[in-house]
Amino acid sequence: MIEKRRSKIQGWGVYATQAINKNTRIIDYAGEKISNQESLKREQRYIKNGHIWCFKLTNRTVIDAGVGGNDARFINHACRPNCYIHIYGGTIWIRAARRIRKGEELTYHYNTDGEGLIKCRCRPGCQHLI
Repeated sequence: MIEKRRSKIQGWGVYATQAINKNTRIIDYAGEKISNQESLKREQRYIKNGHIWCFKLTNRTVIDAGVGGNDARFINHACRPNCYIHIYGGTIWIRAARRIRKGEELTYHYNTDGEGLIKCRCRPGCQHLI
């Protein structure tokens, strides 16, 4: 249903290999479960390289896709995304917010709660920081 390849937004991206219907579970956000405290240390390293791979699961637990992650970590941020996040049963799911066309890059809004150190590249002229 999806594949990783070079992105016009940033580095690598994830693309639909077939049409995906609205609300379809596409992929889970896999990685090592770590404490929120540990994620703060790791995020500093990742942000220096322009990556955000730590995803808050709960107030105490974070998924670090930089360790044991899958292709979900390559889904780029967009201010007007075609996917959304659904946390269910301790799993972070990426789901289609609308019908996604074959060949379209998947995106979701990162909703970061950090300092916004990375310039958004979702479209030309976007001034947001993520």
